[in-house]
Amino acid sequence: MRDLVYYVATSLDGFVAGPRGEVDDFALDPRLLAELFERYPETCPAHLRGPLGVTGDARRFDTVVMGARTHQPALDAGLTSAYPHLDQHVVTHRELPDDPSVTRVEGDVVAHVTALRSAPGRDIWLCGGGDLAGQLVDLVDELQLKVNPVLLGEGVPLARLGYAGRAWRLADVERLPGDVVLLTYRRRDEGTS
Repeated sequence: MRDLVYYVATSLDGFVAGPRGEVDDFALDPRLLAELFERYPETCPAHLRGPLGVTGDARRFDTVVMGARTHQPALDAGLTSAYPHLDQHVVTHRELPDDPSVTRVEGDVVAHVTALRSAPGRDIWLCGGGDLAGQLVDLVDELQLKVNPVLLGEGVPLARLGYAGRAWRLADVERLPGDVVLLTYRRRDEGTS
């Protein structure tokens, strides 16, 4: 079964965006972007691959799942898909422009992602946002949190789910350029402390 990986930038206080969805406060250090896109070139939006010199093929993910608000900046830029090189699934009740690389998901998102996880392929990138992550938290196998050195105070939470009490196991800690820390957590298996 493929892993569902929530790979996302977050603030020190657990917000993935500001109150209006803005991400301007997160580090855009060119050295950071180069390192992140070297690791996972498939996570670079298609329209930025050329300007940023990202040429690599997919290393881990072949599928991306995101909510409507995460997809909106691509639409605002006149794109039908930010990731046409991935099998993109957008969870929304709104109509989307026709694009063969984008699947509109409406209805039971948990069942949809469960089916994706059972299909052959590489791992699945949960791109955001917090509402969708809250709905899918019980399916997430790994958290990769790019913790930025900023306090937002309010905004879109990492996962909107109320009190959850779910435990994770720290798998790795990496210091990245721009004082960003990449925390990798794996789901804590039953019976593991």
